[in-house]
Amino acid sequence: MEKLLILDGNSLMNRAFYALPPLTNSEGLHTNAVYGFANMLIKMREEIEPDYIVCTFDRKAPTFRHKQYDDYKAGRKKMPDELAEQFPVVKDMLKYFAINCFEIDGFEADDLIGTLAVFAEKKGIEVYIVTGDRDALQLATDTTKVVITKKGITEKEIYDRKRMIEDFGVTPKEFIDVKGLMGDTSDNIPGVPGIGEKTAFKLISQYKSIESVIENVENIPGKKLKENIKDNVETAIFSKKLATIVTDVPVEIDMEDIKSQENYNAEELRKLFYRLQFKSLLDKLPEAAETAEAKEEVAFENIDNVAALNNLSEKVKAAKGLIFVTPYISNSTAYSKMNIDHIVFTLEKDGSYVVEVSRLIEQDKAAAASFLRNVFLNKELKKVGYDMKNLYTALRKLNLDMESLIFDVKIAAYLIDSSKGEYPLSELISNYIGIDASDDDVKDQVVENYYMNKLYEILNSKLTEFEMEKLYYDLELPLCRVLASMEEKGFKVNENKLEELKQKFSDEIATAQTQIYDLAGEEFNINSPKQLGKILFEKLDLPVIKKTKTGYSTNAEVLDALYDKHPIIEKILYYRQITKLYSTYIEGLKNVIGDDSKIHSNFNQTVTTTGRLSSTEPNLQNIPVKYEMGKEIRKVFEPDNSECVILSADYSQIELRVLAHIADDKNLIDAFKGHKDIHTKTASEVFKVPIDEVTSIMRSRAKAVNFGIVYGISDFSLAKDLKIPKSEAKHYMDVYFERYPNVKKFMEDIVGEAAKQEYVKTLLNRRRYIPEIRASNKIVKSLGDRLAMNAPIQGSAADIIKLAMVNVFNEIENRKLKSSLILQVHDELILNVYKDEEQIVKDIVKKQMEQVIELSVPLEVDINTGDTWYSAK
Repeated sequence: MEKLLILDGNSLMNRAFYALPPLTNSEGLHTNAVYGFANMLIKMREEIEPDYIVCTFDRKAPTFRHKQYDDYKAGRKKMPDELAEQFPVVKDMLKYFAINCFEIDGFEADDLIGTLAVFAEKKGIEVYIVTGDRDALQLATDTTKVVITKKGITEKEIYDRKRMIEDFGVTPKEFIDVKGLMGDTSDNIPGVPGIGEKTAFKLISQYKSIESVIENVENIPGKKLKENIKDNVETAIFSKKLATIVTDVPVEIDMEDIKSQENYNAEELRKLFYRLQFKSLLDKLPEAAETAEAKEEVAFENIDNVAALNNLSEKVKAAKGLIFVTPYISNSTAYSKMNIDHIVFTLEKDGSYVVEVSRLIEQDKAAAASFLRNVFLNKELKKVGYDMKNLYTALRKLNLDMESLIFDVKIAAYLIDSSKGEYPLSELISNYIGIDASDDDVKDQVVENYYMNKLYEILNSKLTEFEMEKLYYDLELPLCRVLASMEEKGFKVNENKLEELKQKFSDEIATAQTQIYDLAGEEFNINSPKQLGKILFEKLDLPVIKKTKTGYSTNAEVLDALYDKHPIIEKILYYRQITKLYSTYIEGLKNVIGDDSKIHSNFNQTVTTTGRLSSTEPNLQNIPVKYEMGKEIRKVFEPDNSECVILSADYSQIELRVLAHIADDKNLIDAFKGHKDIHTKTASEVFKVPIDEVTSIMRSRAKAVNFGIVYGISDFSLAKDLKIPKSEAKHYMDVYFERYPNVKKFMEDIVGEAAKQEYVKTLLNRRRYIPEIRASNKIVKSLGDRLAMNAPIQGSAADIIKLAMVNVFNEIENRKLKSSLILQVHDELILNVYKDEEQIVKDIVKKQMEQVIELSVPLEVDINTGDTWYSAK
C-alpha cells in the first residue's frame, strides 16, 4: 500500500519553537523552529518511507469560521517575530526537499489536511498526519493514522480508529462531539460551561453525540451539569460545527505533484543547512553530502625552494591591491614555539601560492626574510587575513612587522557573534558562504583562502549593518598588533625570587595543614573529598549540604555555606587557595620562563563573550590577590633591567562610572564629578550617616552593593556575600535604588530590551547575545536577566581599556620611545618604562586612558611605579 505523509506546518513549527532553546545563526536569524522541524521531517521520512509528502500551512486571511463566529481564535497571542521570521526559511527548505506546500485563503491547514487525507484514502493510500494538534484525531481511520508529537517533537503517539477507542472510549468522529462539549480555549470555541475534558469524554462515550446528550439530558445526573447543557444547546451544537474539520476544500490535487522526490535539490539544501549552521543534520543527508563538493578546484603554486621564492619575492614587491592571507603557525599558544610553518595567500589578480616558510628558512634564512619583508611591509598590498595577531607575533620573532592590514575575518566573525568561542576558517566559510570547506590538507587550505574575498565582503557588510565599524577598525583590528607586541616583549621574572617564593609557599601550606589537623583532631588527606567529607560531616558533625554518588560533596559552594559553622572551614578554603596558587603559578611559571628569563603570555582576542581579553600559557590575568600570598606572586615580576621600572595604570571604578553614564543617574554622576569616594558616599546614603561617620564595615558593605548592582545581584546573593539576613540586604538595595532611581530604571529597561531583541550592546556597539533571557526555566531566565544588566557595563569597560591600549601603544611608537606596554589585566595596564622616559610615559598613559572616550563622568587613572609589579600597585 502506498503512503502519504501530511505535515501540519504551523503546528510543528510552533511545537519546535517552544520546545527548543533559542538558536541563532551567524546572521542573527532565529533557527530553532526550523531546526526542530527539519529533524522531525528527516525522522518521519526514514520511519514511514512515504511515496508522497505534502505540508500544509495556515494563511493570515480570515477563514469561514471567523465569518461564522467573530470571536473565533480571539485573544490568541500574536506570533512572536522570532518565530514568524522562520516560516519563509522552512518553506525554502521544503522547496529544496521537493515537498509541495498547500495553503489557501478561507480555510485552515486542518481543513486542507482533512481534504488531502480523505482524497488519498479513497485512492487506497495509507495516510500519516504529523501534527502537535489533537484536533486532527477526528481524522483517524483504519488507514489514516494521526501522529501526535509530544514533548516538543522528540516523542510521538500514533493513533488510528482502533487506538482512539482503546485510549479514549470514543471513535474519531465522536471526538468532534467531545470538542463541542468541552470547547477549546486556544481557538476560543465556547463549548458548554462547566464541562471539562473528563466529563465530555464520559458523556460522549455513553451517548455517542451532542445531539443524543441533549435528547437524554434528563437522564444525566447532576443538577448544575443538567442546567448548563439545557442553557447551552445552541452553543454546544455550534461549537461542534466550529470544531469539525472540513474534508472537501475546493482544491486541485494531483498525486503526481506530491510524489516523494528522491532527487531533491541536495546542493541548495546543503547550502541552506550550512547557512543555518545545521551541521549535525548534514550527516543525516547522505545524498546531500555526496552531491557536488561545492568547493572549486583552485590552481596554486607550491613554493618550497629558494629559486621559486626569489621569483615570487620580486613579484609581490611590485604588487598592488588586495592579498588574502592564511598563516599556519606551528603552535599558536606557546610563544616559544609560535613559528610560521607555511603561508597560503592569493594575490587579487595573480593566483594562489603556498609558501613553505619554515622549510625555506632552513634553506636560506635571508631569502625567506626578504620574501616576508616584501609581502608584509609592502604598503600597496592591502592584507585581508585570518588570525593575523598570531602572524604579527611570529613575524616579530623574525624582527619583522606588517603594514596595511585592512581586515581579519576571525575578529570580524567574533564581533558579529561572540558566543562561539572558536572560529575555524572552514566553519566561517561553511556558515557564511555555504561551502563545505575543511583544512585537511594544503589543497583544502588553498580553497579556503580562495573564498576569503567573499567572506571579507559578507563580514564587512555585516559589521556595517550592526554599526560596528568604529569598534572594529579603531579598536579590535589595530589591537591585534598591540597584543603581538606585548607577547613578543614579555614580562621578566626573577627566577631566584621565584625559588624563594616556592619555599615560602611550601612553608605556608605546611602551616595550614597543621592547623587543619589540629582542628580535625587527626591527620588525613585534605585533598581527598571522601576523607574530608568524613571529617566534616561525621566526626565534626557539620550539617550535610549536598551529597554526590560517591559520598559527601565538599566543593566550594558547600564550604561557603558552612563558613560560620566551624573554624576549620576557613582554613580549608585558605589551604585550597594557596595550593592552587602553588601549582598554577609557582610551579606553572617555572615551566614557561623563556631563555630570556621572560614570560611571553598568549593574549586571546576572540574568546570571551564580554569583550574582555584573556591570556594563556600562562594566564597572568587571574592571579588571585584576595590573600597576601597571591599578591606575593607579583613580586617575582620585574622590569627588563636596572634602567627600567614597572608602571601600573589602573582605572578607578571604571564599571561604576560606566553605569553612571549609561543610566544617566544624576546623583551617581554628581558623586563622581565631586571626586568623592563612591563607596563612602554610597555608605553615607544607605546607612544615613554623615560621610565622616562612615565606618570601614559600612564602606565595605556599600562597596559590595555597588559592585553587586553592576552584576545584577539579588538580595539573596548580597545577603550571602555579606553574611547578613536577606531582609537587611534587601533594605540596602532598596535604599540604593531610592537614592539612584535611574540605575534601577536602566536595569529594568535593559532586561526588557534584551528580552525583546535577545542581545544588548556596549557604548561602542559590541553585541552580547543572551538567549538565556527567554528561557522557560526560571533559574536560566534569572541568569539571562543578570547578564543583560552586566554586559553593557562590563563590555563597555572592556572596550574602553582596549581602545586606551591602542592609543597608548601608538603614542609610544610615534614618539619612538624605548618603553613598552607588556600586560593588561582587566582595568589595569602594565608597562616596562625606562627611567629617563618615566614622566613622558606617565603623561601619555594618563592622557590616553582618561581621554579615550567622553562620558558624563570623568575617567580617573591611578598611576604608580616600582621595581616589581607588586610595588607598582
